Formats: sequence, structure tokens, C-alpha cells
Amino acid sequence: MPKSKLQKQETLQTLESGLKTAKSAVFANFQGLTVAQMEELRGECRKENVGVLVAKKTLVKRAFDALGITSADPASFQGGIATFTGSDEVTPAKIVSNFAKKFEVTSVYGGMLEGKYVDAAMVKSLASLPGKQELLSKLVGTINAPVSGFVNVLAGNLRNLVGVLNNIKNAKA
Repeated sequence: MPKSKLQKQETLQTLESGLKTAKSAVFANFQGLTVAQMEELRGECRKENVGVLVAKKTLVKRAFDALGITSADPASFQGGIATFTGSDEVTPAKIVSNFAKKFEVTSVYGGMLEGKYVDAAMVKSLASLPGKQELLSKLVGTINAPVSGFVNVLAGNLRNLVGVLNNIKNAKA
């Protein structure tokens, strides 16, 4: 059943506001996926707080025009367009890329990063970056390294002192 003009306007407004507020977005082909596969993808997106919106190319084109994006033309994309938006720079790209590896039907057209259009190669490189939690844990480990090194140095001196005293005791015995 075709959408009414009001439904299309609502979809356009949702798409525009999602692209404005998101730190990153990914545009991908979803055609060829079964309903169960699409629901699995939507479930993964819900877990990671990533928005999913399927819209026609003309609506995506209008959203691009409203946002001033002229470097990409959604009419050149093959198939339908699913837009994945997130408040994290890496998460939408990571979810879509992992899903594309799992199901070869899905392909990435491109994305947006901080309000600028990026191509599919950039989206794939974003997907290869570690996630926010992993980066935070590495930061904590890096901050903690000098302290743990200092504790090991102090413990080493005590171990050496005990070893020397033990050797003196064995030499006298």
C-alpha cells in the first residue's frame, strides 16, 4: 500500500532530525533480506541504541538537500535505502558491517560523519575501529600502567632484600 503524503512528510522529518542529531549514520541496501533477518538486524540496533529508518530514495534525496549535502546522490544507490543513525561515531558502521559479513545481500552505500557525507570505504574503516568501551578500558589501563609499574619496582626491592637475607642465613648455617 502506498504511503500518504502525510506519512511521507513524517518520514522525511524523522529522517532529517535523525541525521541532524546523529554523530554518524550509515546508508545500506536491505533488499533481499528476509523478514527474520531484518528483525535480527533491528534487534541488534535496538541493543546498541542505533536508530533504523527505511525510506525511498526520493525522501533521502530531499533530506540530503535540506541538510545541504551535495556530495552524494541517493538516486545512484542500487535498491532500497536503510538509514542507521547513532550517537556514537563507530557503532552504526560496526553493526552494519558485521551484518553485511554475515549476510552477503546487505551492502553499504556510504554514511555521514559529523554532518559530512563519507563513502563506503570510510564506513568500512570506521567499522574496523575499536568501540567506545574498548577504548575507555585501554585508556584506564594506560593511566594505571605507571602506578602498577611503581608498585612492582617497590615489591622487587623487598623481594631482593628477603632473598639476600635468606642467602646470608643459608651461608651461616
